[in-house]
Amino acid sequence: MANEDKKDFNAMLHDSKDMPKIEIVTDPKSIEKYGGSRMYFAPPIDYDKVMKQIPYGKVITVGKIREYFAKLNRADFAEPITAGIFVSIAAWASHQRSDDETPYWRTLKANGELNVKYPGGVEAQKEKLEAEGHIIIQKGRANIRYFVKDYEKALFELS
Repeated sequence: MANEDKKDFNAMLHDSKDMPKIEIVTDPKSIEKYGGSRMYFAPPIDYDKVMKQIPYGKVITVGKIREYFAKLNRADFAEPITAGIFVSIAAWASHQRSDDETPYWRTLKANGELNVKYPGGVEAQKEKLEAEGHIIIQKGRANIRYFVKDYEKALFELS
């Protein structure tokens, strides 16, 4: 995100944007890709609430949160683009608050990848995850990315 210091992420977090809602997808490629036509949109605050549930030493992926929302709301899938945006909003909102922290660093991208869009970038997320006992590995030479090693073993199960 750009100009983070000029944005009020806590206001964004509490702006529901007419969500939650379900929309019916009619594009055959999307239906095939996501396994159905019922697409759920969760408001930003719902991502924050889920991210707050992840305990010390555990992690979750944005994809697992999306699966949880879809199942909970009888949808085929949760919308992926807003999910990524709203997870970042939750992270920045927590960063801007002096209390009621959201442990956003425990929410990973697909395959256990660290999120460059979090406050402080991957270096800050790496530091926080290592402090909780996770091993961070680097992949790539030109396009360097960071991942939690064996993140599947530390996945938190939402219920």
